[in-house]
Amino acid sequence: MAAGAAAAYAAFSGLLARPPGGHEAWGRRNARDLPVTLLEGPAYAAAAALGVALAPGVAPRARAAGLLAVASAGALGAYDDLAGSGDDRGLRGHLAALRRGRVTTGAAKLAGLGVAGLGAGALLRAGRDGSAVDALLAGGVIAGTANLANLLDLRPGRALKAGLIAGAPALVRGGAPGALVAGPLGAALAMLPADLGERSMLGDAGANALGAALGLSAAAGASRRSLGVRLAVVAGLTLASERVSFTRVIAATPGLRELDALGRRA
Repeated sequence: MAAGAAAAYAAFSGLLARPPGGHEAWGRRNARDLPVTLLEGPAYAAAAALGVALAPGVAPRARAAGLLAVASAGALGAYDDLAGSGDDRGLRGHLAALRRGRVTTGAAKLAGLGVAGLGAGALLRAGRDGSAVDALLAGGVIAGTANLANLLDLRPGRALKAGLIAGAPALVRGGAPGALVAGPLGAALAMLPADLGERSMLGDAGANALGAALGLSAAAGASRRSLGVRLAVVAGLTLASERVSFTRVIAATPGLRELDALGRRA
């Protein structure tokens, strides 16, 4: 975790000093219309990928799967951050645009996440009985979690807090799942103060990379039955987000409301 945090600080400081394309390309307004930078996202993705690369006691194929999943998610998210217009949101928005003959950056990103997730799933679950089924389920968990984390990145610190909570059990249990997620969780801790302080935000690059790391960790140690359950939960939450506002649900739920606001500027 310490290595992930150190890498995140170093990457973020370096990008802030010399951002590719200039600061204007990465500048955005957040939910409260305050100016923030999206450079937190690529800095997080780079640190998370490095954490996976340096994870101790991980089989080479699992390490390769982690690098493919996290680096691809970060790169695809950065593409959507920089090239996307934000006019078409959610699955319905992207599908509606496709029906009109227009491929959105979000749709291209989702397709890329699916391909990268399947590749990572194949690497991660190769050599087991029924590995084709396992690989398909693992790929769905990785890609789906990468997308789901991005759906939470609507308020300062929310996606990072959710990631830290979701990844903590694997970290406690240890083994390959814990080793694979330790660096990404360390990077999440390092980014939390700036995110809560509304100086920067994860954007698609960071949120997708965080979700991919969590999905990878979950798929690494799960049985086929557990993979199926996890995939069903991720798919259900993703579909629910098309009709239900996560922000409204959190605001209306005691406990979640206070946790969501914890550490955030008044």
